[in-house]
Amino acid sequence: MTAAISVTKLVKTFGPTRALDELDLSVRTGEVHGFLGPNGAGKSTTIRVLLGLLRRDSGEVSVLGADPWRDAVSLHRRLAYVPGDVNLWPNLSGGEAIDLFGALRGGLDPGRRAELVERFELDPTKKCRAYSKGNRQKVALVAAFASDVELYVLDEPTAGLDPLMDSVFRSYVQEAREAGRTVLLSSHILGEVEALCDRISIIREGRIVESGTLGELRHLTRTTVSVRTERPVTGLDGLPGVHDVRNGDDTTRFEIEPGRFDAVLRHLAGFGVLDLTSTPPSLEELFLRFYGGDAPAEAEAK
Repeated sequence: MTAAISVTKLVKTFGPTRALDELDLSVRTGEVHGFLGPNGAGKSTTIRVLLGLLRRDSGEVSVLGADPWRDAVSLHRRLAYVPGDVNLWPNLSGGEAIDLFGALRGGLDPGRRAELVERFELDPTKKCRAYSKGNRQKVALVAAFASDVELYVLDEPTAGLDPLMDSVFRSYVQEAREAGRTVLLSSHILGEVEALCDRISIIREGRIVESGTLGELRHLTRTTVSVRTERPVTGLDGLPGVHDVRNGDDTTRFEIEPGRFDAVLRHLAGFGVLDLTSTPPSLEELFLRFYGGDAPAEAEAK
């Protein structure tokens, strides 16, 4: 599969600060790719380089087969960008702003525009200065999804939206994927990323520290197991790969490393297993694995 975005050894510095440190990133054509990292990790700097708003110091960057710095004007007709804090012209109405954004990309589909305005419950006749943060986001989202583009770059796009509108947003991202469009989604809402993304890249201190599908990344932390037995379970603590054993009246809970299930299941069979539930790590636990030490413990405390 070809790459809609290809970044190799990207470096960007601001004075003594090395914001991007030989970053590698690949986003395949037709996928929704989650881009995760805390404030200061380098997400926004990466996105600004991809949009041609910042010039890289070194490294190779290709967006839709073009150079985002040299070919910025032509590229912006092929992509749509929604930032996390949309600024609009105060004297324009929302509808006028949508049409202006569309004109910059070669025009909008009027029927699609009308559908999006209705689905996002936006009043396009209001002046932009009267809009709340959530409504400003809606203007940018309507303009983006009404455009016939190949790539959506979404940087915290649902900031300020209520849960109902977030659901509408998710439906349009899924529709874009089904149409073969590519989406780069940067979000702090881990449930949103988990629900939408085909692959995920985690950035830390200007470098991608892990990239892959959620299933591939789950090897980075332990699976939680709950087992109910006829007799109290003993001896789990001594098995390789088993951690944090907690015994109840007839239920035992513990965490287990990948590849250790066979020995544990053989051990449990001797205590009369009544039922067993295993829960793979969530994206939140994977994220905390990089930013909060012991992921499962912190996730429980949250």
